[in-house]
Amino acid sequence: MPLDHTIARVTERIRTRSAASRQTYLDKIARTAEAGTRRAHLTCGNQAHAYAAMGDDKAALAEGRAPNIGIVTAYNDMLSAHQPFETYPTLIREAARKAGATAQVAGGVPAMCDGVTQGQPGMELSLFSRDVIALAAGVALSHNTFDAALYLGVCDKIVPGLVIAAATFGHIPAVFLPAGPMTSGLPNDEKSKVRQRFAAGEISRKELMEAEMASYHGPGTCTFYGTANTNQMLMEFMGLHLPGASFVNPGTPLRDALTVAGTERAAAITALGNDYTPASEVLDERAFVNGIVGLMATGGSTNLVIHLPAMARAAGVLLDIEDFAEISAATPLMAKVYPNGLADVNHFHAAGGLAYMIGDLLDAGLLHPDTKTVAGDGLSLYTQEPRLEGGSLAWHAGPGQSLNDKILRPASDPFQPEGGLKQLSGNLGRGVMKVSAVSKDHHVVEAKARVFHDQAEVKTAFQAGEFTEDTVVVVRFQGPRANGMPELHSLTPLLAVLLDRGLQVALVTDGRMSGASGKVPAAIHVSPEAATGGPIARLRDGDRVRVDATAGTLAVLEADFDSRAPVTADLSGYHTGLGRELFENFRANVGPATEGAGVVV
Repeated sequence: MPLDHTIARVTERIRTRSAASRQTYLDKIARTAEAGTRRAHLTCGNQAHAYAAMGDDKAALAEGRAPNIGIVTAYNDMLSAHQPFETYPTLIREAARKAGATAQVAGGVPAMCDGVTQGQPGMELSLFSRDVIALAAGVALSHNTFDAALYLGVCDKIVPGLVIAAATFGHIPAVFLPAGPMTSGLPNDEKSKVRQRFAAGEISRKELMEAEMASYHGPGTCTFYGTANTNQMLMEFMGLHLPGASFVNPGTPLRDALTVAGTERAAAITALGNDYTPASEVLDERAFVNGIVGLMATGGSTNLVIHLPAMARAAGVLLDIEDFAEISAATPLMAKVYPNGLADVNHFHAAGGLAYMIGDLLDAGLLHPDTKTVAGDGLSLYTQEPRLEGGSLAWHAGPGQSLNDKILRPASDPFQPEGGLKQLSGNLGRGVMKVSAVSKDHHVVEAKARVFHDQAEVKTAFQAGEFTEDTVVVVRFQGPRANGMPELHSLTPLLAVLLDRGLQVALVTDGRMSGASGKVPAAIHVSPEAATGGPIARLRDGDRVRVDATAGTLAVLEADFDSRAPVTADLSGYHTGLGRELFENFRANVGPATEGAGVVV
């Protein structure tokens, strides 16, 4: 099937826009790669320090002929998704030895849980943690003793930060090893209803806690289709996982076998062998376009509209939100996974999952088939799924049809003809809205604005019963320069209550919503942000605002709007406590949300 016209056109536009920056990046990587195996350039003293604790691997490391794999791990046991990584280094070292290689933990990176910090001050560090992760991975790999890298990370900012590092060290191969989703617990829609009932004051905190613990109950990724699981999808669509690796549960023989296979593959694709596959060749404009197609076809997390441009910039590829919007318009929504449906990621995987979806999108001409991946040349490898046969791992053709059309449908008969994202622009700036879970009755909201400078103020107004008419709730000074651009997901239950009461309600913010954004229409990532004097800082209570996902507009309908001076806000309360003072330089130097809100790229 020839490549879809829109996909081809957008890819070419990205390629043209990125020509200079991409060439600069490739030239830098080429200079580094030409120097050859890195350990050969270390002094004997340098090497002795690096190998001192390596026991039986010392001889192979000192000889320098066997590949040495650096493990960059985001392990901690507070994140359920990352707890399984505790045992990975031992398994990886054993697999590397059997493959004639060695492996060392190069370093750890921080990994915070947005589920823990949601609605809390710590969330103001969340987006910046992506850049810290990239920096920490850079420190780990700067020892210059590695021929390939294995990246152990799953959740929201962790994978994007690791991809930025992988691109920066693009002269060595990068294989990402996931941990998989936890087994299914309390259905996500039931958990959501309990949250709404608590927000409405109908049940006790004890009942809420029981529901939350029944939903988040064991090791692995949370089972809803939020940012963490969207990351895993991206790693397959972009060719950084092995095929079928994303959604295999932790603690299973197949999960361990995939970890071993990932290690073997990393050893096989270094510059010391005949199948050299540096990360720089995997991470080109086609891979990022494929990732955006996957984002739209699955109705994935809005957070990736920020993360993908940041990841791409690290590889010299320049993305714009117009690319997301046009690809969304050309990509059918093929999946219904909570919050876009009732199924969780385990159900999605059982229905055919990514192997079926990638195959169908390739057949429809909506993906670049000729990308380079860590598994080999061509995305068609990712239409296969792994199985254990007599204790050995083998890949077989994935399902040729959906096994549950209530969860997964072909591109020719999708849930919606377009993907899950809309670009919004107008006299309030530019933003995005995830519409895949929003009823069409709420795609256009025009109402008076209520303007807030803090999400806590919204909750106070709700508890006081102040929302009695159709309202556009504006929460500003929530952008990256103001306070690190926290997610405002804790507003979702109470705004959903207002929708259920029959009101037309929308959220407009220069902040973020969760990857689990649901039925509330939300114009998010509005840029320029209020802290830089963006138009959103000129809004007043009572202004009539139109949020229109159908026409793609975001506008205030007041004649004097353009002549107003922007308001300012005292943001000092956001800048101290719980480590926030350490991030002053990040807030001062962060880029706009439309460019990925990056600090290090």
